[in-house]
Amino acid sequence: MSTNTSPFDTVNTDANPVFTVSRLNRVCRFLLSETFGNVWIEGEISNLTAATSGHLYFTLKDSEAQVRCAMFRPQARTLKNRPQNGDHVLLKALVSLYEPRGDYQLIVESLENAGDGALAKAFEQLKQKLAREGLFDEAHKQPIPTLPRAVGVITSPTGAVVRDILTVLRRRFPAIEVILFPVKVQGIEAKNEIVHAIKLANRLNQCDVLIVGRGGGSSEDLWSFNEEAVARAIYASRLPVVSAVGHEIDFTISDFVADLRAPTPSAAAEAVSPDRTEWLDRLEQLGSRLQRSLNHRLSHTTDRIRFLEKRLTQLHPTQRLQSQHQRLDELELRLNRAFWQAMNNLDQRLSRQRVRLMGTRPDQQLRWLDTRCNHFGQRLRAAMQRHLDLRHHRFIHLSQELQAVSPLATLARGYSITTRAESSAIVMSCQDIPPGTRIKTHLAHGDLISIVETANFSKDQ
Repeated sequence: MSTNTSPFDTVNTDANPVFTVSRLNRVCRFLLSETFGNVWIEGEISNLTAATSGHLYFTLKDSEAQVRCAMFRPQARTLKNRPQNGDHVLLKALVSLYEPRGDYQLIVESLENAGDGALAKAFEQLKQKLAREGLFDEAHKQPIPTLPRAVGVITSPTGAVVRDILTVLRRRFPAIEVILFPVKVQGIEAKNEIVHAIKLANRLNQCDVLIVGRGGGSSEDLWSFNEEAVARAIYASRLPVVSAVGHEIDFTISDFVADLRAPTPSAAAEAVSPDRTEWLDRLEQLGSRLQRSLNHRLSHTTDRIRFLEKRLTQLHPTQRLQSQHQRLDELELRLNRAFWQAMNNLDQRLSRQRVRLMGTRPDQQLRWLDTRCNHFGQRLRAAMQRHLDLRHHRFIHLSQELQAVSPLATLARGYSITTRAESSAIVMSCQDIPPGTRIKTHLAHGDLISIVETANFSKDQ
């Protein structure tokens, strides 16, 4: 029984199902991926960002709409040229959804200039067709002979490829015979001549291995080696075929069908020829045995990896890993921003503390306090002097006012005050003093004690 589960297995099947946000996004991502799969899309690149992890993030837009795109490091490393903002491109992508934000996006698998789109589509369609038919299967690959008697070279007789191959073979193993099958390597007739040369080499059976190739060029220049007829001729060849087309970064259909793909014609010559020192040096023999052992182990590991990749593909972990990669890139950007913000804050705080520390040094503080003490002492003395002066003037003024209303001043002018001797009550009228009453008269200088004999009261007074 299969253990694979669908995102719908955990969805409530009631009439009104209740989703969590994460479950809803997961279901939507599954629906987008299953509904659209891989699609070809054409548009203009904008907002391109290259993360430190090697992933590329950008927006693909046209005159009316735009969509976010992510191209992860394994796919980005296959690009011949790094894309730029404003490039008009054709890309193959998986329609998906970035679950943490709920953003609809494209997971880009391949990218090329829009001008190369027709050839790229034709290349991809033929590649998928031949792959389904088994023309690329490793089981069909023939081993390259260790010590070939003769090497057949199918290429242009006037190009640098022949010279490079002859130079390498002459250096590595001059005894190997080279048989040239001259053909055109581009143009309308090129594919027919290449097919005819492969069949002729097999019919003559004078070679142990064939090198089919040419030098570098544009996609159009290399297109003869992307023709279906050439691919089927290589597949049907009884002689092992080494494909050496273009430069190291160029790939053609012939590379996938051939028994061995060499990055350059010189590398192909080295691949089909032994080094003569290996036959003379025992150490090189041991190295060869070690190489075979490593190749066997690598082959086993490759098969194991392919098996595990197939299982991983069935379980769909790639989407989650890519989502985590994208999330990691975002967290890295946030961490960098937070780190530098914290550093700036600490630097500003350190500056403020340095200023405060300089302001609180004991010697500076003492000098400042001494200056303030002198200043306040001067102000206090000045204030006290002003206060004393003000009080002195006030005292003089009040003394003058008091002197003006003082009874003593009146007495000094010849007046007197009469009071009863016993009670000291002031005598205001003669009627208040009967005869015989002792009275006391206050003068400016001294007092008089008298006894009233008579009292004359006047109504006019």
